[in-house]
Amino acid sequence: MKTTEFTCKHFNELNSFELYEIGRARQEVFILEQNCPYVDFDSKDFECYHLYTTNRAKEIQCYARLVPIGLSYEAYVSIGRVITTKSSRGIGLGKKLMEEAIALCKYYWPNREVKISAQTYLLDFYMQLGFCSTGKEYEEDGIPHTEMILTN
Repeated sequence: MKTTEFTCKHFNELNSFELYEIGRARQEVFILEQNCPYVDFDSKDFECYHLYTTNRAKEIQCYARLVPIGLSYEAYVSIGRVITTKSSRGIGLGKKLMEEAIALCKYYWPNREVKISAQTYLLDFYMQLGFCSTGKEYEEDGIPHTEMILTN
């Protein structure tokens, strides 16, 4: 089996093609599939690291945004905008993506806790990666979410 190769770049390091592909993939999943009409590219992108892998055609297969302390949560690092594109689901990329995202958060921001806003139907997935629910549940863009913190 082929090893998944991830790319992680700060926003300032992304070229226009990479930025376009990230935007396209995020729009496909969040806006078209999940029917969440909102401005996906927000001012947070400028300060984040962007983690992704692509197929041979250089199309994004999965993606996550690594958010520095204080940008999404006052005292926490965060992982957000987590997606696996429709054509790449069911082959374990989501788990590999999150494992890589967690490792990079620990590298970029050592000794800092990671907090995420998880879509509630994915709680078991995130719990298998070491996240625990804070018990705070809420609706975001019409989708139930739960706040979670990485415990390991």
